[in-house]
Amino acid sequence: MRAMDEQDVGRAVAELLAVLGPHTAGPRWHTPAGTLEWTCRETAVHVAHDLLAYAGQLAGRPDTGYLPFDLTVPATATPAEVLQVVAACGGLLRSALTTAAPGTLAWHHGPCDPAGFAAMGVAEVLLHTYDISRGLGLPWLPPAAPCAAVLARLFPGAPAGDPVQVLLWSTGRAALDGRPRLTSWSWQAAVGRTQDRTEGRAEGRAEGRTEGRTEGRHRP
Repeated sequence: MRAMDEQDVGRAVAELLAVLGPHTAGPRWHTPAGTLEWTCRETAVHVAHDLLAYAGQLAGRPDTGYLPFDLTVPATATPAEVLQVVAACGGLLRSALTTAAPGTLAWHHGPCDPAGFAAMGVAEVLLHTYDISRGLGLPWLPPAAPCAAVLARLFPGAPAGDPVQVLLWSTGRAALDGRPRLTSWSWQAAVGRTQDRTEGRAEGRAEGRTEGRTEGRHRP
């Protein structure tokens, strides 16, 4: 399977906008996103946080940690405006991937290549679009092809099966063919590592990070 790149990120963000864009009105944006503790709006802000952080890593190429900068989305921003921020941060990640030189490595719990950042960006977008769509009551599932690509790059030990359901199981969002829903999980983005730190807890803390219900800091 080919390495994931900026085109994959662009398609994932376009899918998010197509699914969620027509449904930005109403109070459900302030209800939980699926099984997460975050609201739908907070989850969308988190997607923007991570896309921008991945872009920053690729541009700055730090080798010991995430760059110390924040994305702040005012509490007054509407869901439609938050989606515009997601689109903008997705565009920045696409640009960083496009301009990354061959052999570029940047820190994500070890050295990570552009394809790894692209795969994480796609995973963040598709999985959280799924979470938000559940919170909004929309019957949507991620497309199979990018799910398969994410599994190949980030979850090389995942079981065989429908890539959509396998990805949901691999990230603690669903049971799978008799396998119980995971209560913790990790993905492999860093080059040469067998796994990264725990990315998420299925009981609701999205991606295992500590933004909680705040709007400001990206904490990788």
